[in-house]
Amino acid sequence: MLEIKIKSFKELTKQELYDLLQLRSEVFVVEQNCVYQDVDGKDEKAFHVLGFKHDKLVAYSRIFKPGDYFEKASIGRVVVAKKERRYKYGYDIMEASIKAIKNNFKESIIKISAQSYLKQFYTNVGFKAIGEEYLEDDIPHIAMIGSF
Repeated sequence: MLEIKIKSFKELTKQELYDLLQLRSEVFVVEQNCVYQDVDGKDEKAFHVLGFKHDKLVAYSRIFKPGDYFEKASIGRVVVAKKERRYKYGYDIMEASIKAIKNNFKESIIKISAQSYLKQFYTNVGFKAIGEEYLEDDIPHIAMIGSF
């Protein structure tokens, strides 16, 4: 089980910020071989959902209140370290993210922009695909909505 911490940008320690940027880069840039601007100026508005295993960051997401990213509350940059995926921590980090949106923003409808190959995972969590597939940073994505 992960130890979950939820922090605003200002509450993050330097080490936590370094670790989350390193994890995102490890997966989204290196593993997925995708050159894109991860540091997008939105981290300051987000709440950061940090999943630790033995004090090491192994799972992460960032959440936004309505209007800060999409019109609806949203979850993004969902990531689990490659070596830790077999433990299904993606479900833990999504559950914590949904709960944090409900607790912090009092919202129940959440929109995500999911990588298409993860559509079944997000369906399992409670999201439904809306619209057509599209390219984001040359990777197929699909918009999805969940009501929780």
